[in-house]
Amino acid sequence: MHRKILFAKSCLEGPGPRPLQEMAALQANPRTSSTLISEYARRPSPRRPPVRVRCSAAPSPPRSYRITLLPGDGIGPEVVSVAKDVLYLAGSLEGIEFRFREVPVGGAALDSTGVPLPEETLTTAKESDAVLLGAIGGYKWDANEKHLKPETGLLQLRAGLGVFANLRPATVLPQLVDASTLKKEVAEGVDIMVVRELTGGIYFGKPRGFGSNDKGEDIGFNTEIYSVPEIDRIARVAFEVARKRRGQLCSVDKANVLEVKFRKASMLWRKTVTALASEFSDVEISHMYVDNAAMQLIRNPKQFDTIVTNNIFGDILSDEASMLTGSIGMLPSASIGASGPGLFEPIHGSAPDIAGQDKANPLATVLSAAMLLRYGLGEEQAAKRIEDAVINTLNKGFRTGDIFSEGTTLVGCKRMGAEVLKSVDSQATVATALH
Repeated sequence: MHRKILFAKSCLEGPGPRPLQEMAALQANPRTSSTLISEYARRPSPRRPPVRVRCSAAPSPPRSYRITLLPGDGIGPEVVSVAKDVLYLAGSLEGIEFRFREVPVGGAALDSTGVPLPEETLTTAKESDAVLLGAIGGYKWDANEKHLKPETGLLQLRAGLGVFANLRPATVLPQLVDASTLKKEVAEGVDIMVVRELTGGIYFGKPRGFGSNDKGEDIGFNTEIYSVPEIDRIARVAFEVARKRRGQLCSVDKANVLEVKFRKASMLWRKTVTALASEFSDVEISHMYVDNAAMQLIRNPKQFDTIVTNNIFGDILSDEASMLTGSIGMLPSASIGASGPGLFEPIHGSAPDIAGQDKANPLATVLSAAMLLRYGLGEEQAAKRIEDAVINTLNKGFRTGDIFSEGTTLVGCKRMGAEVLKSVDSQATVATALH
């Protein structure tokens, strides 16, 4: 039996959004620490009481989870290796046991089995409690037919797991505000969550393919199509996310132009989201056309809290939002369904040009492991251990090449991972000293 993962079970039940940014602000601005620490102390854990007694009482039996690792291609194996070690250590400090199983996907699977998503890989993923993915793709397979491309394996994996809601945070940490290409006054304080529909729309719609027009010219076509239930379920996730953040939700569409099969898919999107808003009176809803949203993300990104949009718009806008932070190598993501395991992965690609050179930034994958703990397993305290360790590592000035600036220490993927592990371990040392 698959362990049920109700999306609202973890972050959506617990009060207090954006723990990573708030802890970053706490450490970057010590003058506010007493206020923020008091606020954090009042927040209950989503899965456990906020205080655990470790005196003479018998220890609780360890919680055990099965984690499927999909290193994939390019820098994927390097960053997943780091994230696995961090996940193991943070979990062990919270009494959590992990049983890891590594299986191939993408180009690695093509080379070993001839298909981008072997049946064994999908079965293993479905039988696990959560899935951690590195990256897929590379120049080697670019010329393959569509069904033999690594990206096809990723789409099949998402569909097979039924993960329809993709959460992509874009948070400008105080330690990295100067890494953004935008002016400091524009980038500082940006904290956006893009909720992207993941298993519908133009990436999956039919009919699709190649043909010819009435002039005999070759054409290619894809169909953008959504049903009301598909729109309703992703909108509900977005409203719940917004409710636990600043209470503002912007729905992005192209309702003034796009029409598909007389269904006017984008107009149906706006109509469905608008109708659902009456159930979430505490959330302020707004609508924006996608071209304007793309412009506003650069012009005034702080106006956005939570964004909900379809598959293709979410793909584009979340990548755009990622660059507000200075590097796509810093950003994690979570993909969740109504039940079964979630899929957690950095939003960056496989970067084959730097693969195997110890240049990759592993922090997006490490933070994806934190999202795995919070959204996939409901293990809030372990997630916070990882996030705090990342902030502490950045505070010490360690940077990979993509976020390096004068006055900081340039390190590779392995060294960055080692420093994060030290920071996780130091939390245990401090906790022991306090007791």
